[in-house]
Amino acid sequence: MRQTRVAFVVNGAAGSAMALRAEAFAVRLPGFVCGIIYRTGGRLGAAKRMARGLAAAQPDVCYVLDCGASGVAAAGVHRLRTGTPFVLDTGDAVVELGMALGRGRVGIAATRAVERYALRSSAAIVVRGSFHRELLAARGVPATFIPDGVTVDRFAPSGAARRLPGPLIIGLVGSSIWVPARQSCYGWELVELIRLLRHRLSVRGVIIGDGSGIDVLRRRCAEYGIVNLIEFAGRVPYAELPNRLREFDICLSTQTDDVIGNVRTTGKLPLYLAAGRFVLASRVGEAARVLPPEMLVDYQGEHDFVYPAKLAARIESLVTRGTDLSHCPECVDLAREHFEYDRLALRVAKVLEGVVERTVRRAPQHV
Repeated sequence: MRQTRVAFVVNGAAGSAMALRAEAFAVRLPGFVCGIIYRTGGRLGAAKRMARGLAAAQPDVCYVLDCGASGVAAAGVHRLRTGTPFVLDTGDAVVELGMALGRGRVGIAATRAVERYALRSSAAIVVRGSFHRELLAARGVPATFIPDGVTVDRFAPSGAARRLPGPLIIGLVGSSIWVPARQSCYGWELVELIRLLRHRLSVRGVIIGDGSGIDVLRRRCAEYGIVNLIEFAGRVPYAELPNRLREFDICLSTQTDDVIGNVRTTGKLPLYLAAGRFVLASRVGEAARVLPPEMLVDYQGEHDFVYPAKLAARIESLVTRGTDLSHCPECVDLAREHFEYDRLALRVAKVLEGVVERTVRRAPQHV
């Protein structure tokens, strides 16, 4: 019997988070012949190029990563032309996220239309947060929960290293996009945290990532007089992330307590855990489900202005108790249990097999 051909349609460039997810699955599905089509160039041109790529690949099933217009349009056009089903893999409440980012009425309407079409037309839906699955179920839309993942052995330290003398290093990884509606961005809590702790503990902050919020955070550091206490490392190649993460004593994983934050796993949490780092996360989404109580900090609403003070109090308590922050093998175990790609790929294979059984193999055969 011919192996089923799967085309992973990535709403992102090579090297993006969704590209890494697609690549991780593609090499772990031995029962399928997998190819990957990345988004390149502008939105309209990207959709056309992706559609041409699908026409050339002639897959049996398309697997679209993220509810982006280009990938959904390409898979949708290919479906209309050939009847090829597609799976939607989504990790965001895209309409609510668009509103928070300040998109106009036309943009929000377009996002809503893309989401509605994708949810209605896909042969199966994969979500990366368990709350997202519950949210869709309330709308009568079934979905399979497969969270963001990690290749644990790529990030896990080879041995338990002792913490070197020096300042406590608190860091995070992620794109920092300025959100006008909230006057905030990813990383704001780290800047405020360092401001609060600088006279109490020897600390240093590290922000890995880029985005429109970085300049805002730099200016805030200058206002607080803590420029020399926070490193803005910019974008770091994925291959270099394991070594950088092992420099951190504490990793921050902050999500807002609203629909946007609750539907996410956030791809950084599996990386932090696999690297054996101590994590402090807001009690939101998958972090609240997976992490032990000592790693969770309450967060209220869309923007919790006192959250940095809660983080500061928790860190002072950890230091006072003499908590070992050099290596957390239990975190590596959590990563293996919940986020290891080897396990997640089995669930992806099951979804694809279900789609093939319902649509491809039952399709009328033309002689």
